[in-house]
Amino acid sequence: MANIKSAIKRGRTNEKRRAQNAAFKSDLRRSIKVFNAKAEEKDVEGAKEAFLVATKKLDKAANRGLFHKNAANRQKSRLQQRLNEISA
Repeated sequence: MANIKSAIKRGRTNEKRRAQNAAFKSDLRRSIKVFNAKAEEKDVEGAKEAFLVATKKLDKAANRGLFHKNAANRQKSRLQQRLNEISA
């Protein structure tokens, strides 16, 4: 356990941010699963809406630093490819 006041505070803030990041990542994964479920059902309109939600969350995650920008773009590209397959 830390003895210095600033180190104690740093530990508290790290734990708080870890919990926030974990919740955000969980929500992001859930939105991607919703998109994949809609794509499996061939529900084009539902998939388009879920795609918009998922890409918005991926962009936010990249801005927050939870994912590298290229990794987020790669995931968005794969989602877009899947959407194009069911739309065709």
